[in-house]
Amino acid sequence: MTNLALSAVEAQPEIETKQGTYKVASTTLVFDTTDRVEMRSITREIAAFVEQGPVRDGVVQISLLHTTAGLMLNETQGALLSDVTSMFEQMVPSRVYYKHNDPMLSDCERKNADAHLRAVVVGNNLSIPVCDGRMVLGTWQNVLLTEFDGPNRRKVHLQLMGI
Repeated sequence: MTNLALSAVEAQPEIETKQGTYKVASTTLVFDTTDRVEMRSITREIAAFVEQGPVRDGVVQISLLHTTAGLMLNETQGALLSDVTSMFEQMVPSRVYYKHNDPMLSDCERKNADAHLRAVVVGNNLSIPVCDGRMVLGTWQNVLLTEFDGPNRRKVHLQLMGI
């Protein structure tokens, strides 16, 4: 083994193991959005559920129950969120032809193909580790509900699993 490889092996972190009874708790949060496109942090509401739950160490699975909105981790700085909104408009423009919006090809009356496509890019599930009864997030990380077809009522299902 070379010195470089040996250094990498020696630098491995200590593995902490915990034992206990496996527990699961779940709930569904409801959020009303106000704009067609908006991003809002739902971190506080998720953190409250995790901190009140029976799991000290595990994972919280966050699932958005919709196809025209998404979930992402990022910071909530206003200029950045504006840039993200602009990025989505450039990636998936709202004012172009989509088959989903064409009454000859689709029964969709909302004309929201752009919202579906943006949600595909973002995704609608996140898994966040839980240690000592708290979500493990970086300094600037927030769970953002990204609305692409508002205003709407959005449901976010949470499942907390672990010991």
